Amino acid sequence: MAFIEARDLVKTYSPKGAPVVRALDGLDLDVPQGTVAALLGPNGAGKTTTVKVLTTLIRPDSGTATIDGVDVLGDPQAVRRMIGASGQYAAVDENLTGFENLMMVGQLYHLGTKVARQRAKELIEQFDLVEAQNRPVKGFSGGMRRRIDLAGALVIKPPVLFLDEPTTGLDPRSRMGMWDVIETLVADGTTVLLTTQYLEEADRLADSISVIDNGRVIAKGTADELKASVGGQRVALTLVNEADGEAVRSILAQHGSGEPVASGGGRTWIVPVADGAPALSAIVAAVAQEGISLHDAGMRRPTLDDVFLQLTGHEAEHSPDETNRDETTEDAA
Repeated sequence: MAFIEARDLVKTYSPKGAPVVRALDGLDLDVPQGTVAALLGPNGAGKTTTVKVLTTLIRPDSGTATIDGVDVLGDPQAVRRMIGASGQYAAVDENLTGFENLMMVGQLYHLGTKVARQRAKELIEQFDLVEAQNRPVKGFSGGMRRRIDLAGALVIKPPVLFLDEPTTGLDPRSRMGMWDVIETLVADGTTVLLTTQYLEEADRLADSISVIDNGRVIAKGTADELKASVGGQRVALTLVNEADGEAVRSILAQHGSGEPVASGGGRTWIVPVADGAPALSAIVAAVAQEGISLHDAGMRRPTLDDVFLQLTGHEAEHSPDETNRDETTEDAA
């Protein structure tokens, strides 16, 4: 049995005056102990709903879920003693200091004042917040808020950690710092279930990736396995003039082994090819003959972007501002 296991989870919502939303539609999930599993999918795919079910925040309409053999639906109190969770938005009291926030969490878990104080001190040091520990959280930067929130999820040293979009809105430096923290936790034996729309995040952190769309897992594997599943190489052209897109699409369709797709707002066009170098030469020659100007032309291996695009029919969100809107239908429910 997997450490985290879900079978045939179904969850529907009925917004007033709107059609029924099927947030989960028979979702299955297996996460081995001591690994990082990433749930990757577009807005509204069901990622946050999955986490809410597994963390006992909502009940599914049907299906089963267990954590280390404990039934999530049958014994939610036992599950809550085993898990830590950090959501898309830092769940901290802005009027308390960083240290006081962690003390409060420890006391809510009935650790006792002495143990809670010691644990708060350990986490403040681990998350490099010593200089800021006595400042109110309302003065913290976004990266510091995320760190204190994650520290709060670790007060009881849970064997399982759920991270729902843990680096949303962070600058690149803070994001990489958070990745380092997660990697350290996993090296110490923590099992992590991570939801993300950052493909680079899934590529770096995850031992396995489940691509979710319309409430079900549509593909699963390691990053390399998923990349291999889309096959071959890619030729990518970046146009000077977006208006040349249709002409370039036609050229790529003639020389590629699959359907050309637009990326980057329509300025970059990508097509899978069977024979990389000859195909690239032929495509560049055809583009030049048509008098089309390029910023760039090249050949590359498939990426998680290609996997995501092929499986879901559109690109992943890359902007932190966009990811803040993840699964608004589910959250509203």
